[in-house]
Amino acid sequence: MDKQGKFCFLKEQYFIDFPDDKLMRNKGTVNGEKHNRPCFFAFRDNLFPIYWLIPISSKFDKYYSIYCKKVSRYGQCNTIRFGTVLGQRSVFLIQNMCPVTENYIEEFYIDPISKKYVAVDKRTEKDIIHNAKKVLQLYRQGKPIIFPDANKIYNSLIKKEISKDPKPDLSKEHTPWNDYLIQLHHDKEKSKDFTNDKEEER
Repeated sequence: MDKQGKFCFLKEQYFIDFPDDKLMRNKGTVNGEKHNRPCFFAFRDNLFPIYWLIPISSKFDKYYSIYCKKVSRYGQCNTIRFGTVLGQRSVFLIQNMCPVTENYIEEFYIDPISKKYVAVDKRTEKDIIHNAKKVLQLYRQGKPIIFPDANKIYNSLIKKEISKDPKPDLSKEHTPWNDYLIQLHHDKEKSKDFTNDKEEER
């Protein structure tokens, strides 16, 4: 199932493995129901088998005020966006987003009436993902506009994935992830050859 544009909840293990006090793990309310963890909007990373999760909040007035102040000061605001989730005005806190792999996703949010996966309209989905990618680009250029230490978590997730699949399948189709594994494999082989050459010279 394609998880892009879906809403999900994180396992508690994620917060244990990545104890970042800037991660949003307070109790959230979605459609009148309380959950132990906030609900997240998911979209795919461009390079690796990782999803970026954007927490949503029902505190519309609070964040709309912050949004307006940022627009007044900077002319725009990419870190906070708005949409409707199950008929409720909701805030998408791009500034609090975090990277995850699928094993940390506990469940997806299901509409209790329709029994279908909760989603936003395509226009809202496009707006959120577009702005989130802009924020990621700026963040990777060194601008601290994402509150959690997303780079640290992201790199840790990649290392975990590599440890599971250390040897790439050279016959696989070209994907950013497999190409990355192949490059790592070649780098390791070069390092081995260099070490062996040094040993022979002694």
